[in-house]
Amino acid sequence: MKVLKRIFDLYLHGSMHVAMSVLALVLMTNHMFNLPFNFHMAGFAYCGTMFSYNFMKYESWYRFKRPISINLKIITALSAVAFVAAGVFFLMLKRQTQITGIIFFGLTALYTVPVFPKRPNLRNLSGIKVYIVALCWAGVTTLMPIVEVGNEIVTDLILKFCQRFLLVLILILIFEIIDLSEDDPMLRTIPQIIGVKMTKLLNLILLLPFYFLEFFKSTIDHMQLIVNVVLVVATALFTIYATPNRSKYYTLFWVESIPIFWFGLVVLASYL
Repeated sequence: MKVLKRIFDLYLHGSMHVAMSVLALVLMTNHMFNLPFNFHMAGFAYCGTMFSYNFMKYESWYRFKRPISINLKIITALSAVAFVAAGVFFLMLKRQTQITGIIFFGLTALYTVPVFPKRPNLRNLSGIKVYIVALCWAGVTTLMPIVEVGNEIVTDLILKFCQRFLLVLILILIFEIIDLSEDDPMLRTIPQIIGVKMTKLLNLILLLPFYFLEFFKSTIDHMQLIVNVVLVVATALFTIYATPNRSKYYTLFWVESIPIFWFGLVVLASYL
């Protein structure tokens, strides 16, 4: 059991699970816009996410020369492999897709790497974290697959972009509730500013536009409406039961599984 737990923790803390969530949203875009599966796009989304998240989480450990555990050494090695793989997949993408990817990679870099003398990085600017992360997720999982196949940016795509942005924003707020007792007060996260109860209320309110954006599509998929109801209910429950005392597994596994759960529901519904 200890070995299995160690492997599971490596899977979570090595950002392989969150990379699965990003991949699930890319596949959702393929499904919703009838795009063919693109191995290079999928590989770039997965490996790029894994490397980016690990870089954001652990680069300070090396920069400040903190003690490096065996697990962190393994994660570092896996991250290096992911970085090389993401680079290879990136070179296989079309020029327009590469430019789009560079834009979002640049945002990730600004989020992580120190750029101001008195602030470690953009992550420490009050409130900006949630928007950068949500923007990057929405861009990589909606815009890049569409740009890769050469489709035009249409209204339905803009709606899906906004929907993804809202979903990721909602999930991040759940993370911020769980991390409230550990976050530096200087971060000025939303729960730190407005409190846990108001953050939960904000999340529940944000679920409304997330759901009703579906009605503005050029063609309304009634099965998708049912799927989205299930997703909204599940996400609302995760929000309601989120507390700063919850285990990290609550967010690292269960909350980050929501995009995978959503994609699973969509696939299942397509067979009904």
